[in-house]
Amino acid sequence: MDNVKSQRLQNGTKTLDIVYCAIGVALIAVCSWITVPMTVPFTLQTLAVFAVLLLLGGERGTIATLVYVLMGAIGIPVFAGFSGGLGILLGSTGGYIIGFIFIGLIYMVMTKVFGKKLHIEIIALVLGLIVCYAFGTGWFMYVYMKSSGPVGLLTVLSWCVFPFIIPDLAKMAVAVIISRRVRPYIK
Repeated sequence: MDNVKSQRLQNGTKTLDIVYCAIGVALIAVCSWITVPMTVPFTLQTLAVFAVLLLLGGERGTIATLVYVLMGAIGIPVFAGFSGGLGILLGSTGGYIIGFIFIGLIYMVMTKVFGKKLHIEIIALVLGLIVCYAFGTGWFMYVYMKSSGPVGLLTVLSWCVFPFIIPDLAKMAVAVIISRRVRPYIK
């Protein structure tokens, strides 16, 4: 009898995990479609990635992020501008989208090793963002140089990273605030 109860509890937990991951994927997709018009426009995609990780935890958040990227890769229009397809990921800015997975992996490992304390979570997100920037910038340079010729690292950083540092840190702060309010209601 205990095995039956244990099995039901485990199945219920798996179902809940799937539901939370699906909600995380939907949140990232919807936020990627929201563009904030600035001198250099940006989406709320990174806000959603940060929030999903903080709210769902490392494992579920990383799975949601990975599923989001895979859905976009197979052509479902979940990326910015209602776009999707392998061409987006293989394009010049695709490395930044793939970099979201690194944010999740770093967050997952750091919170497993050091615990889910606020300062650890913030450090994990910042390190993940740095890795995302590095991977995305390397990817951008490779794709750009194949199609348009040589380009300097500082030039690429001025196009692809510097304009987004402050907005991304602000989005991280908003995600932390949201997660502190909402997390107590998530199992």
